[in-house]
Formats: sequence, structure tokens, C-alpha cells
Amino acid sequence: MYIFIALLAVSCKRDNERVFDKSPDQRLNEALAAYEGQLSSAQNGWRAILRTDNGTGSIHSFFFKFNGANRVTMLSDFDSLSAVTLKESSYRLKALQQPSLIFDTYSYLHVLSDPDESVNGGTRGAGLLSDFEFFFDSGSSTDTLILTGRVNGSKLTLIRATAAEEQGYINGRLATGLILNKILTYFKRLTIGGQLYDINIDPVSRQFTFSWLDASGNLQTFTTGYYFTLGGIAFTSPLVNGSQTISGFANMNWEPSTETITVTVNNTPSTITGIVVPLRVDTGAPRRWWDYAETRDDFWYSVQGFHVNGLDDAFNIQSLTRYLFLVYWPKPGPPLNATTNDFFGPLFINAAGTGLELQYGTAPALPTFTPDGRAIFVILGNYGTYPTSGPAAQSRALLYSPGGHYFVQTGATTYDMVSATDGKSWITWEF
Repeated sequence: MYIFIALLAVSCKRDNERVFDKSPDQRLNEALAAYEGQLSSAQNGWRAILRTDNGTGSIHSFFFKFNGANRVTMLSDFDSLSAVTLKESSYRLKALQQPSLIFDTYSYLHVLSDPDESVNGGTRGAGLLSDFEFFFDSGSSTDTLILTGRVNGSKLTLIRATAAEEQGYINGRLATGLILNKILTYFKRLTIGGQLYDINIDPVSRQFTFSWLDASGNLQTFTTGYYFTLGGIAFTSPLVNGSQTISGFANMNWEPSTETITVTVNNTPSTITGIVVPLRVDTGAPRRWWDYAETRDDFWYSVQGFHVNGLDDAFNIQSLTRYLFLVYWPKPGPPLNATTNDFFGPLFINAAGTGLELQYGTAPALPTFTPDGRAIFVILGNYGTYPTSGPAAQSRALLYSPGGHYFVQTGATTYDMVSATDGKSWITWEF
């Protein structure tokens, strides 16, 4: 009996002993203070890479400088303005199960998360599946902080910047790679020595696609993620083509007299130029596009309409009252019931907001598909009173461009229709 009581007393004593010499709250507050000190002690700021959607989405480059008084200035490679204009917002560190960094006023980080798809090109209600609240993850060190988004699992890596890097950001060099936008054609060509690559850039998904002909004349393609760096572009996975490796572009410079971008690839001087006809035209794409909708008695649609000379929605088609999207409908069914022509025009929401309506449209003849891979559209007439000026009229005129259009299949049910006249106009069709 005495032995049992003694053992019980010892057990109770041990239960009351702390495993740690500080409480969980004390340890958490100390961790927050340490992270605060680390963030604000970087006198030249932090260069950062953010990958959205659990680390599988688009990649974006940032520069942050924290002042220790809950204020942060930043740059972002989202566009030409955010890459050169320092924006200040507030932040705070808070214990949310784990030590967390919260950017609590609207900033360049919030642009990626904005649920309005017109802001960032993402999904309605979700944006680009990015974050502005992060917890500190394992693997951090004195000069590197690794964080994970609390909602969408974005991966944010901060690396302590040097004085030269900070000056580069202040001088606007993060915007250098955006000179790619100065080439207005859909198709662009990279020339490295005697090797030619056609390049296609998706600025929303941040995907960079290379296409080239191998020694046997077969078309090869390679797609990788990209983000902007000081003075250039970096690829998340390098292209390896025989002895040639392309991990990014450096020393990018725009030559306005020739409308050419000069770059350095692995210390080799190279050029990027605009072209109208790619190395290999997908000659079957126009017919596949038309057949896909015709056999399903349905239509292709485009929300933004035509991109022209570097401008999305160049004709401002989205300004039309109750506009929903542009449609191309092969041999349209009810209420049009056509068998010898197609339909092209805007689709509207009705005045009651309860359904859709076609107010007017144009009736192209069934397309002509040329051996060199173009679709040519010719007008037969119009449905209703088609406007003679404004966004709808400009869109109709571009559809009927005499040179026709190339088609590029970008997904299972998405195509880009590109002007074969100058390559500077295109529209993205979705199904």
C-alpha cells in the first residue's frame, strides 16, 4: 500500500513538470518576433517567387521590403505598371495555428487572388488561386523564408536581396522581360545561331511554348513555366535540344528600328522577331474547329472578342449593353435553322435577366478551307439590323478579312483564330 502511494505521488509530480520551460503561447510569440525581426532586418529587401494553386499554377516574381512597422513596399511582374511602381500596403504577423504572415490591405499580391476574372484573367470567383495569407513552412534559413498559402496552398519563397539587386528593382529592371509585348504578332521566332524556334506565350498561365523542326523535319514542342527576372526571363524547366540548353533570356533589349528583341541565351547573342506564318502550320485545325461545333449543333464563344495590335478586347465588345459573349455557330439550329450558312455575332442577356437573346448577327457562307491551313469567311447577309459602326461592326469586318485566318488548337476545346494577313489580330474561341 505504501509503495502504491509513493508511486502515485511520483507520477503526479512528473505530470506537473513542463516538457518545455516556456508555455506554448510564449514560444509562439517568440517565433513571431523572430520572423518579424528577420523580415525587417533585410536592409535590401527580399526577392520572391510565388507559385499559385498549391505550387502547380502560374509563377510570379516579386520584390518586398518590410520596415518593421507593419508596412511593406513591393513590386510585381504582373504587368508593366506593377513591375516599376512601388506600392505600399500593410502586413502583420499573427498566430493562426502556425506563425503566419498576412498582407491585410489590397496589394499586388491581392491582384492575383482577385475573384473578378477581368482583373487577372483567372477563374470567376477564384482568380488565379493565389493567396495573401501565408504560414511559415519548414526549410527556412537566415537568408531564405519558405511560406505556404493558407487558402490555396500557394508557395512563396523569399530570398534576401543584395544591394545591387535592390537597385535593379528600383531602376525598373523587373519590367525588362515585358518588352516581349512590343512584338505585336501572335507568332514569334527565336533565332539562336542557325536554330529557329517559334515561341508562344500564355501570360495568364505563365506558360512558354517552344516549337521547332528536328533534323528529320518533324515538329517538336516543349512547354515550361516562366517568370520575369532583373533584365530577363527565367524558365522553371530548361529546354534541352541536343547540345543546346535554354534556361532563360538575359540582357533583353528592344530595337525599335527593326522591331526586334536582342537577347543572350547561355552567352550566345540571339534575336526574337515577329512573324506571320509559323514554321509548321496545322493545316487541319480550321476544319477540326468548325466540325467540332457543327457535329454537336452548338457554338464557339469568346468573352473578350478580338485582340488587335497588343490590346485585349480591342474593339471594346464587352461595353455592349447586356452583352454576354461573341459566338460563332456553324449551321445554326433553332431559332435560325440555317443549313447553308453560319452565324457570327454577340449573344445578349434579355432585358428581364431571365434568358439569352440574339438581337442581330451576320451570316457567313460555310468557310473555305485552304490547303495552306487557312479558313476564309465570306458574307452572305445579316440577321436583323446589324450595326454599321462600333464594336460589333469592327468585329464583323475582321472576321471577313480577305486573307482569312490560321487556327491554333490550344486545348481540347479551345482554339486561337489568328489573322493570316498580318498576324497581329486574333480571337480565342472556347466551347
